[in-house]
Amino acid sequence: MGYRQATTVALAALLMASAAPALAQGDAINVATVGELPTLDPMSTTTDLVGDVTQHIFETLFTFDANYGLTPMLAQDMPQISADGTEYLIKLRSGITFHDGSAMDSADVVASLNRWLATASRAKLVSESIEAIEAVDAETVRIKLNKPSGSFLALLSFTNSAAVIMPEEKLADPLVEFIGTGPFKLGERKPDQYIQLLKFEDYSPRAEAPNGYGGARIAEVDELRFLPVPDASTRIEAALAGQYDYVSSLPIEAAARFQDQANVEPVLLESFGWPVFVLNKKAGSAADIEVRRAIRTALNMEDMLIAAFGDPSAYSLNGSMYPSTFVWHSDAGVDGAYNLGDPDAARSMLAEAGKEGAPLRILTSRQYEFHYKMAQVAAEYLKQAGFAVEMDVVDWATLSERRGNPDLWDIYITHSSFLPEPGIINLLSPTAPGWWESEARTTAMDAFNAELDPAKRVEKWAEVQRVIYDEVPFIKIGDFSALAAKSKRLEGLVKAPWPYFWNTSVTQ
Repeated sequence: MGYRQATTVALAALLMASAAPALAQGDAINVATVGELPTLDPMSTTTDLVGDVTQHIFETLFTFDANYGLTPMLAQDMPQISADGTEYLIKLRSGITFHDGSAMDSADVVASLNRWLATASRAKLVSESIEAIEAVDAETVRIKLNKPSGSFLALLSFTNSAAVIMPEEKLADPLVEFIGTGPFKLGERKPDQYIQLLKFEDYSPRAEAPNGYGGARIAEVDELRFLPVPDASTRIEAALAGQYDYVSSLPIEAAARFQDQANVEPVLLESFGWPVFVLNKKAGSAADIEVRRAIRTALNMEDMLIAAFGDPSAYSLNGSMYPSTFVWHSDAGVDGAYNLGDPDAARSMLAEAGKEGAPLRILTSRQYEFHYKMAQVAAEYLKQAGFAVEMDVVDWATLSERRGNPDLWDIYITHSSFLPEPGIINLLSPTAPGWWESEARTTAMDAFNAELDPAKRVEKWAEVQRVIYDEVPFIKIGDFSALAAKSKRLEGLVKAPWPYFWNTSVTQ
C-alpha cells in the first residue's frame, strides 16, 4: 500500500471513529432517539421525547397500570375522595429520597404541584378548578376543587407536561437542577451527543409487582444513555447493525427489514396514535374559522397517510378522535367533514370569505419523516385550493420552540399516542400552542370534566368531538401504527407507547 493510500485509509478510519456515537459501555442500555431534547423539565413541554427520558428521573403521585387504570406511585394509595368529588386526601409514601439525598415530604409535593399549575400547559385543563393545595401533615396532602373533575387524577399521572415531584428548594424557572425520586438520576448531558442517566442506589421501589408504569421500578443496569439520531435512515441502519439496544420512531415501511434478523427484532405498536395538523387560532390566516374549514375541506387524508406510511396495514382512515377499540370512539361531527380532498370547494369557501390567496406557513420537521411527507402532500392540495403555502422545515427542538410563538406559523404538524383519558389531550387546553378558546369549547369541556359517571362521560366526550369538528382547532389525519427496534440482548422490555427501561436488563 502506498503512502498516499495508507494516509487516506487512516484518515477515513479516524473520521469514522470521530463520528461514532458516544455509546455507554458495560452494564448499560443505549437508546437512539429522534433528536435532541428541547429541555429536561417535564412540566414545561408536551413533547413525548422529553417524557420518555425524564420519566426515569422524576415520578408522579399516580401513574397508569398495564390496562391504563390509575395506580399509586409516590402516593401511598389511591386518594380518599369526598362524596361530591371536590376534595382529595392523598397519603404519601414514607422513606422516599430525592437524588440530592433529601427526604420527600408534603411541602415538596405542594410546591411541585403549584409549579405545575403555573408552568404546565396540560395543567391549564384543570387549573381553574383548583381551589387549594395544602399540607395536612408531613405525609398528607389535601387538594380542594371548586367543582368535580373526571380528568384530574389522569392529569396528575401523565408523563409529559407532567406533575412530577421535586425538592421544594430546587424549584426554579427555568429549572436548573433536575432532581427527582426515580430509579435513575441525571449523570451528564452533552447536547447533541447524549443524556446519561445513572442508577440511583437509594431508590425505594414500590412493594407491588411491576404493572405497566406502576408497581416496582428496578434499575437493572448501571446506566441508561439516550443518543439523538435525527435521520430516519441512519436509525434504520444503526438498528439493523445492532449499534443500539433500542431504536425509537422508525419508519413503519421498514418493518419487513427487521424480520428474521439474528440480533435485532421489531417492536410494533398497532393503532399507536394519530397524526394531527394543529391550526393557529391566535394569529395569521388560520385564526379565521372559515379559513380553517377551507383547509380541512382541501385535505385528502388518505393520500397523506399513503405518503407517510406506505403500507395500508400501517394506517387506517378514521375521523373519530379514538379507534373503535376505545370506549371513547364516536362518529360525532365526522360525517361530511373528514377526508374530503376537495380543493375546488375549498377555493370557493375562501372566495366567499374574502380570503383568496391567504398565506399558510406549515411548520414541520424531518426527524419524524412521516410528518414531513404529510406536509408535502398537504401543501399541494392547499396550493390547488388557492393558498399561498410556505414550508418551514426545522429540527424537532426548534419546532417545539417556534410553535409557542403565534407569529411564526399557521399550521404545525405533530402526533400523539391514544391517551387513556381524553381529558388530558393537551390540544384541548386554551394555553397550548394553537390556543383554542371559544364559548362552545368551554361549555363542552366543562360539562365533560364535571361528569364523573363513566358512561355519561363517554356521551359528554362525543359532544366535545362535535365541537372540534365544528370549530376546527386541529385536524386529525387518521390512525397509525408505530415501529421501534430492540436488540435481542435486551431483556424484560415491556412494549409501551412511552418506552421505559426500568425492570430491563442486557445480556453481556
